[in-house]
Amino acid sequence: METIPILPARGPRKSPEAGPPPRGFALFALGFRPFYLGGAIFAAIAVAAWAAMFGGTLAAAPSAALPPMLWHAHEMVFGFAAAIVVGFLFTAGRAWTGQPTPTGALLACLFLLWLAGRGAMWFGSGAPASWIDAAFLPLAALAFTRTLVRGGNRRNYPLAFALWLLALANVSSLGLQAGGHTDGALRACQAGVALITLFVIVIGGRVIPMFTTNAVPGFRLRQYPKVDRLVVPAAVLGLLAGLAPLPGWLAAALSVPAAVVLGIRVAGWRGYAVGNRPLLWSLHLAYAWLPLAFVLQAAAALGLVMAGIATHAFTVGVLGGAIIAMVTRTALGHTGRMLAAGTAETAAYWLVAAAAVLRVIGPLAWPAGYLHWIYGAAVCWVAGFAIYAVVYAPRLMRPRIDGKAG
Repeated sequence: METIPILPARGPRKSPEAGPPPRGFALFALGFRPFYLGGAIFAAIAVAAWAAMFGGTLAAAPSAALPPMLWHAHEMVFGFAAAIVVGFLFTAGRAWTGQPTPTGALLACLFLLWLAGRGAMWFGSGAPASWIDAAFLPLAALAFTRTLVRGGNRRNYPLAFALWLLALANVSSLGLQAGGHTDGALRACQAGVALITLFVIVIGGRVIPMFTTNAVPGFRLRQYPKVDRLVVPAAVLGLLAGLAPLPGWLAAALSVPAAVVLGIRVAGWRGYAVGNRPLLWSLHLAYAWLPLAFVLQAAAALGLVMAGIATHAFTVGVLGGAIIAMVTRTALGHTGRMLAAGTAETAAYWLVAAAAVLRVIGPLAWPAGYLHWIYGAAVCWVAGFAIYAVVYAPRLMRPRIDGKAG
């Protein structure tokens, strides 16, 4: 699978940011712009709202389409994470195929539809709210699929298929809730987490070694072809084990192989040796959560830890970490800037990493402080994505500083 072209990561050169800032409004020039910005803002607002609801200081809207727990799960998967995935794929699709992806008025309409879905899930109720929210992902999947087909890019058809499955998971979640099956609706949200986790496994497995060897001259990472061939099958079985109603021993038995093969891959990549390069260690750290998440999933299946611990290892550790790492890196490259993390990016990485540790490791270390861990994790998460939104808003709304399209 080809990767998104990025600016060279090695060798000194003059920063293109010198001179007057670019003029004009470019938020809808390419898919990553509105969806990265909107997703980051929503990530901060939604978690702040959930923490307030969890603590009893905020009540859900009386007409809210979803009960609080399901709202939190649904919106973090099909609201926040799905927006980032769509923004990434729209941007990557153009690079992979040379074919256009939605821009301008069409992109603005899709973004407004996504935004309307967020409002519908909070203020709306009944079938109209579900229809509004359910419409976004199928339209985004159709647009992405069309780009791949026009470009004859069959190699990335599985990503289009995964996006269609994500749309189906969203529709299923909304439909099950409408039928009074809240547990089934939550399980559909977990399916969404599994799909996006698989996306991280596949894309990360391709780009993280390349980014690392390009940025660190002479860096040697160990890759094991036989193990790498097992990663996706083992991960699929492990993710399915977390979804299917299996006996605990069987779910654990399917989760452990995924943890083992991913652990071998992570160890071979030697992320601990990349040094003070935040653009790299943030990616390695997010990927390193994968084997731990599968271990915790096995432990949860055996009743040794709460199921929510494993869930948040995937959502906050893997997905949160991978998202904050990629939305900074790809935004820097696609706005014509140097691939270098500044103080703001580094702070955002540390804050999201801290959120994962507090939410997952904290309750394991001191169960009695469960509420404190949740609130601490929420504060770190909100701060991390708020920093991104504040710093990157002008960059995402202005044209590329190198004068190129997008």
